[in-house]
Amino acid sequence: MDFIITVCDSAAGEVCPHWPGHPTTAHWGYPDPAQVPGDDGCKREAFRRVFEQIRKRVEQFVSLPLEWLEDDSVRREAVRAIAARKL
Repeated sequence: MDFIITVCDSAAGEVCPHWPGHPTTAHWGYPDPAQVPGDDGCKREAFRRVFEQIRKRVEQFVSLPLEWLEDDSVRREAVRAIAARKL
């Protein structure tokens, strides 16, 4: 694996398991939409919002120039910068 990206807000402080090689890691945290109080419509809207946020970050990720992915430090900064952007 080249990239490990965690998305659960509760996973931010957890220690990730050891992965072979030296994958780039980042945390793209999102609140758990299943925990949103309210009726099915509220929950559906929460899932839609999180889905859209993930979609936007994945689009940014796949748009990174390939040459950036060859350098470990540039790759790490680029993936973490995506997490820092306001969506």
